[in-house]
Amino acid sequence: MSRQYFGTDGIRGLVGKAPMTPEFALKLGWAAGRVLARDPGAHVLIGKDTRRSGYMFESALEAGLSAAGVRVSLLGPLPTPAVAFLTRDVGAQAGVVISASHNPHHDNGVKFFSAEGDKLSDAIEHEIEGWLERDLECVAPEQLGLVRRLVDAQQRYVSYCCSTYVGEPLSGLRVVVDCANGAAYQVGPDVLRRLGAEVETIGDAPDGFNINRDCGSTHLAGLRAEVLRRKAMLGIAFDGDADRCLMVDENGETIDGDQILFVIARQRLGENALQGPVVGTLMSNLGLEQAILKLGVGFTRAKVGDRYVLELMRSSGSTLGGETSGHTLCLDRSRTGDGIVTALQVLAAMKAAALPLSAMVAGLRKCPQVLINVPVSGKAAPVLALPEVQQAVTQSEARLGADGRVLLRASGTEPLIRVMVEATRAEDAQAEADAIAGRVRAACRA
Repeated sequence: MSRQYFGTDGIRGLVGKAPMTPEFALKLGWAAGRVLARDPGAHVLIGKDTRRSGYMFESALEAGLSAAGVRVSLLGPLPTPAVAFLTRDVGAQAGVVISASHNPHHDNGVKFFSAEGDKLSDAIEHEIEGWLERDLECVAPEQLGLVRRLVDAQQRYVSYCCSTYVGEPLSGLRVVVDCANGAAYQVGPDVLRRLGAEVETIGDAPDGFNINRDCGSTHLAGLRAEVLRRKAMLGIAFDGDADRCLMVDENGETIDGDQILFVIARQRLGENALQGPVVGTLMSNLGLEQAILKLGVGFTRAKVGDRYVLELMRSSGSTLGGETSGHTLCLDRSRTGDGIVTALQVLAAMKAAALPLSAMVAGLRKCPQVLINVPVSGKAAPVLALPEVQQAVTQSEARLGADGRVLLRASGTEPLIRVMVEATRAEDAQAEADAIAGRVRAACRA
């Protein structure tokens, strides 16, 4: 059964256009209240990032939840993982995050966490959508949910993040932190300073419209320049809702999610604290897989999306997984991806090894990757299933052998077929990607 509103990470869209309108948010709050908090006196938390539209959606959602008889606590601007943590910490029935993550300010979204701090199951999302089709019926005036502000939300989350750091104090470590003008602009630097680091910040002056604008984990040029200018030991970049973390080393080189996974995996292995295989995705670099296997650790791949990484981690008994984009899950520290917690695990590894970040990632040699997007006029699935396309993939895989990898998939957001090839030699990756893309184009024309 398909869902009308919920995507892979909640509901998201252009502010003022369906579904991201105040009328819809009001109804969504009421519907979620009916499903997620069935017991009298149920409690739901609402957090948000720094978008101007967050105020509008916060008011609409709290009105809908109150109309369903649900008690509401407002958290203000906080990272998405903070809402997941606080939902568990205060014993609420659910948490709501108003954010569009790394998207620009004119987008916004709503996602939910269960009482355990996990993302909602497909079944629960289906049930909420069912209530959206009903007429909103307000509870009796005496049953309306009380709305208040959780005044110590930031302090609780900062203390929690600090508790996930196990290692020597960060004194003497000079870092630049890019907060993406987003949800971590206060708590991110605060955590690092409390642990002893010398912190310089950029992207820490949100105005409601500059979230993710030329800053944060999707735009590293500014952080790279500041790290070099200030002669810092590294740079840390969060995205708008701070569930992602990417880094820049002391030389200004980008450190992506694959490299972060490698650093943490090797450190955990040295402490005999790594459980299960390391979980990546279909887009994780072949070099990461080779490096993890060289450590004597298993490596497995999930579908793209942090919820799928988490599902595979739990089913395989893994404590470490993540995506190249910087969604990293350390289940021995946090139940969900958390950019601040991720950064702390890398810093702990650096402190333990007494090495710069460039040296920490030296054991991972990333394979050259070529990605070609082939437009399709209709659905991609029939093209992917054609014998001539499958044959092209099989032939490339045979030529590459263990020294390469081929991935052919339909885009989830655009009418494209993505052809991705990795190989130990860049010229081989390019040649095989060109060959497969040519076969796909010919099939589309036919």
